[in-house]
Amino acid sequence: MERETARFPTAAGILFGLGLGGFFDGIVLHQILQWHHMVTSAGYPADTVQNLRLNTLLDGLFHAATYVFVVLGLVLLWRSAHRSHLHWSGKLLGGTLLMGFGLFNLVEGIVDHQILGLHHVNETVPRDQWIYWDIGFLLWGAGMLIGGWMLFRAGKRQTAGSS
Repeated sequence: MERETARFPTAAGILFGLGLGGFFDGIVLHQILQWHHMVTSAGYPADTVQNLRLNTLLDGLFHAATYVFVVLGLVLLWRSAHRSHLHWSGKLLGGTLLMGFGLFNLVEGIVDHQILGLHHVNETVPRDQWIYWDIGFLLWGAGMLIGGWMLFRAGKRQTAGSS
C-alpha cells in the first residue's frame, strides 16, 4: 500500500471539528440558551423584531457556513477512505475533531468577541462579566486544541505501530 493513500486526512477531521464547533455555538449558545446572536453587541441587540430578524438571518448564514465545513470534511474523508483498506487509529479522527472544534472557539472568540465585538458568549449576565465568559470560551477552545493535538499525535504513533 502506498504511504500517501494510507495517510489519515487531517484536514477532514479539522473541518468536521470546525463545523461541529460552529453547530454547538449556533445551536446551544444562540438558539437554546439565547445568550447572544451574531451581531447583538454590534448595535443590533435582539430587543426589536427588526433586530431579531437580522440576527436570525445572520445566524442562519453562520449555520450554512458551518454546514459547508462538515460537507467538505465528509468529502475529504470519503475520498481518502474510499481508495483502499486503511488502518487508522480512532484517535486520529477524535484528535482532529477536537483540534477543529478548539480552533473554531479560538478564532471565533478572538475575531467575533474581541476584535470585531459582534457579540459575546453570555450577554444575559451583567456587561462587566462578559469578559469572564469570553475568556472561559477561549480557554475551553485552547484546551480542546491542545488535547486534540495530543490525541492526534498518540493516534499517529498507534497507526504507525500497526503498519
